[in-house]
Formats: sequence, structure tokens, C-alpha cells
Amino acid sequence: MTIAIIGLGLMGGSLALSLKQQNYITHIVGYDLNKKHTSQALELGLVDSIATFAEVEKCDVIFLAIPVDGLIATLKELTDISETTTIIDLGSTKEKIVESVPAVIRKNFVAAHPMTGTENFGPLAAVEALYEDKVVVLCDLEESGKHQADVAKKIFKSLKMRKTYMHAREHDRHAAFISHMPHAVSYAIANTVMRQENKHNILALAAGGYRSMSRLAKSSPYMWEDIFRQNKTNLLESITIFQEELNQLKSAIENDDWQRVHQEMEDANKLHDILN
Repeated sequence: MTIAIIGLGLMGGSLALSLKQQNYITHIVGYDLNKKHTSQALELGLVDSIATFAEVEKCDVIFLAIPVDGLIATLKELTDISETTTIIDLGSTKEKIVESVPAVIRKNFVAAHPMTGTENFGPLAAVEALYEDKVVVLCDLEESGKHQADVAKKIFKSLKMRKTYMHAREHDRHAAFISHMPHAVSYAIANTVMRQENKHNILALAAGGYRSMSRLAKSSPYMWEDIFRQNKTNLLESITIFQEELNQLKSAIENDDWQRVHQEMEDANKLHDILN
């Protein structure tokens, strides 16, 4: 099986490292409009070679590991492929991507969202075990061809990922609350401190809690602008509900309702009973 990876940043580069360990894969090629990324990917040994777009179209499997707006544009160009080719996207939103797939390649396409990543980006951020033991959401799989669905399942199983299935619209609402809104909050936390404190105070006083809360603010603005745009409605709903929760806590503090403050904290503690 030959693999092409369009986009050689964190997600694409880490995918390449993991796929290199699979004996059913014979060759991995990379494609990226960023020439620095292609050079770094070759130097790091992430891919076997850099391909032209025409060469990418001839591969058995094509992964799209690029920002979601670019992903939609690229899908419209991937129409000169074999009926057995499998295209797998790794985008963080799903509904608009699924709706944009040209009808002629809909059977070729598998909509996937690996629930993994770090705040770092670019080929230098690639890590081999990024996908291992993580969840991958496969959306609207009944619209994909049987061969393509089987190929995608085989690949994600070999990466030791846990598969779950849902519709694209359902995915986007869940992702807004669990992933996209926390990124928006992290950007806001970082900007709040940056606009109130000088760098000396930040360096002196920023401990583990602040570093943890602001870690996501290191994430790529290019990628996350696209995600926020594509999932705007769900993101705005999640931010509004977050603001309501924060206002309730603020009101309890203002009114010296420390029993309510304590209860809010206890309720929040229960999240980690789920996560652990």
C-alpha cells in the first residue's frame, strides 16, 4: 500500500512516523505547499520522498492533514483518482467538509477526526506515538465505499486507535464544547494577562496553573481561525454557555455565597472522574 500525506505539520508528520512502522505500507510520500516543511520532513525522515500533486493522486491512500479551508479546496482538485483510492481527511470539523466533497469521489472519501494533537505545529513537532491509544471519530461512514471504509478501519486499527462513529453534524457540536471552545478560552486567557501584566511579572508569577490554562494559546492561528470559521454556530453556542457558567460563579463570589462557590468546584471535580 502506498500512502500520500498532504500537509507535513504536526498531524501529518506524526502520522508518517507511525505509518512507517506498519509492514503493509511500502512507500510514504509527502506534499506541502510550504517548501520549508517539505525540506524539514525529508531531513527528519518523516516521508520517503516529496511528490507532485499528480503523483499523490496515484497513491492507494491519500491523507489530508491541512487546515480545514485548504482541505475543502484540495478535495475539489482530487478528482483524477482510481475508484479504489481512499482519501482520508483529518480535519477538526466535519459537516462542511463532508458537504463539500465532489459527488464523483464521495465513495473514495472517509471523514475522520483523530482526537489528538499538541499545541505545537510544523514538522519539527511530529511525534511517533501521537495517535496511539487515542480516539478517532469516523463520520457518515455509510456514505463511503466499503473498500474505503475497510481501508480506513485497518489503518486506524494498526495505529492502535479506538474508533467511534457519528454523524458529521453531531460531531461538530460535540467538538465545539470539548475542543474548540477550550481553545477560544485559552486564547482569551493569554490575551487577558498579556494586556494587564508586563513580561517580568508574567515570568515571575506564572506557575503551573496559568501555564496549563494558557497552553492551548500556542496553537497555530492559521489552523484555528479556519476551525472557528467552519464551526462558527456551534462555537458561539458553546462560548455563550461557558459565559453563563462563569457569570454564575462570578455572581456567587460577589454575593459571598461561598457554599455555592464550593459546590461549583465540587461539580467541576467530577469531570476528572470521567477522564481518569
